Amino acid sequence: KPTRAEASDVVNAILDGSSSVMLSGETAMGQYPVESVKMMASLAIRAEASLAEFGYLQKISPHSSNVVTEAVSQAAITMANHLKAAAIISLTESGFTSRQISKYRPESLILAVSCTESVVLRSALNWGVYPILYKEGGNNSEKLEYALEEGKRHGFIKSQDIIVVTAGPGQESGGTNMVRVLTVP
Repeated sequence: KPTRAEASDVVNAILDGSSSVMLSGETAMGQYPVESVKMMASLAIRAEASLAEFGYLQKISPHSSNVVTEAVSQAAITMANHLKAAAIISLTESGFTSRQISKYRPESLILAVSCTESVVLRSALNWGVYPILYKEGGNNSEKLEYALEEGKRHGFIKSQDIIVVTAGPGQESGGTNMVRVLTVP
């Protein structure tokens, strides 16, 4: 059983906006690492449930470095929530857009598609993000087609679901400027 301070640390990390928490070396190497992870998960789930209830999500400040991407991210979330979208697909070069979407904890799953393995690995730590590595290169249409296939294969989306897509032109980082609504074929 964790101490009150340990439990408080986990809950406060979630309330402060952390997407992930980890065990300390001491706890991970202790006698009950599996039970410790289960307890942390339980605490995190309960803390996340209170985020919207107590208004924590409304206090998130926009990211000032890219106002266009921030606006697209907020628009994608608003559209996804109103349309009850099954997923938000973020075609991302650096992972920035999927992180911006993730910080607002949308109801829809976020599928982050990138051609860069390190971006995919980092994206796995973001709340609500399922990263997809697209190895073929290619344009946004091909990436989107691959994301739809992967989403269907994993059971995240199905035919006739509504999805929201964010993307930018070409292969450049920092250029997300488009949001689009699609019905899954």
